[in-house]
Amino acid sequence: MAVTAESEPAPQPASQLGRGLRLDALQRKLGYAFEDVNLLVRALTHKSASAGRSNERLEYLGDAVLSYVVAAHLHEALAQAPESALTLGRAALVKGGALAEIAQSLGLGAHLAVGVGEMRSAEHLSASILADALEALIGAVHEDGGIEAARALVVRLWKERLAGAPAAAKDAKSALQEFVQARALPLPAYAVVEQTGPKHTPRFVVACEVAALRLLATGTAGSRKQAEQRAAAAVLSQAGAADGSS
Repeated sequence: MAVTAESEPAPQPASQLGRGLRLDALQRKLGYAFEDVNLLVRALTHKSASAGRSNERLEYLGDAVLSYVVAAHLHEALAQAPESALTLGRAALVKGGALAEIAQSLGLGAHLAVGVGEMRSAEHLSASILADALEALIGAVHEDGGIEAARALVVRLWKERLAGAPAAAKDAKSALQEFVQARALPLPAYAVVEQTGPKHTPRFVVACEVAALRLLATGTAGSRKQAEQRAAAAVLSQAGAADGSS
């Protein structure tokens, strides 16, 4: 049927209007406007609210995008840093605690759709839910605008943290020692697992273990010292994942 000049669009329910206004406000905070706002809605939908249309797949994508963007930034910013320092820096920047803090600064919890069970939880919304939602938002921006849009978002949201990365990139063994001491745990244990090659080009495989946390990793390098650093960095990365959103 033809629409006359006097015809007006049907009014939207107040709840939908309010939701739309809130999403507009969130997009302004993000510094990104979605072409497909349905991607934004999905990124904000926890599995407890809609198992079939939740943000889990976008979270998976966003986790990979975030790790790549941070790794690429550190690779460029810390041109002289060893691999162990880069690994340490990335683990610190993408851990769940950092994600949750950024999500809280955006007021992300007010925009999430969650089930009744989550709404009644003691902490209202856990840090892991907030961290997962932020990763899902990064994934949604990637799907909506591509890798450069996602990169720009990460750089905006992590601006202060990325600026402080060079100072934070201390050697991994010292950082791991501080990590366990802050938790009143025994010091990490290091052991040479394998030593091969001639004397002028040796190859060391060193294991690092924090038994109290059930963390164990190995590092390989041309010297025992560097292998220990890489093993410590790998354990720190595991610790960051354990403290993260997974």
